[in-house]
Amino acid sequence: MDALRNLEVWQRGCRLAVSTYQLSGTCRDFGFRDQLTRSALSIPSNIAEGYERESSRERVRFLRIAKGSCGEYWTQLLIGMEATLLDKDLARPLLDEAQEIAKMLGGLIKHFEVRDQDDEPRYS
Repeated sequence: MDALRNLEVWQRGCRLAVSTYQLSGTCRDFGFRDQLTRSALSIPSNIAEGYERESSRERVRFLRIAKGSCGEYWTQLLIGMEATLLDKDLARPLLDEAQEIAKMLGGLIKHFEVRDQDDEPRYS
């Protein structure tokens, strides 16, 4: 778990989830709020689950799920802003942060995919 605690993308995902709870706390559309907070929670949760897996291949699978959750979260946040369910000035930085986290996850995925290829047995 120490490796996870030191992982910047996981830390940022956790902060994003906390910020989302703070932002959505006054939203009266409970279904929307629930969906938004679930997608925000999914990001660091799937990173953590991937880091508890044994193989690079499994880790990549959960990192991809986390990256997909970033896209889901970003879309929901954008819709919430446009539908005036969320304060645009407070939500805009979270849109940017979700995009940055998705980029970081993309880099991690590539790292582990290359590592996984290096671990495959080579036959002559």
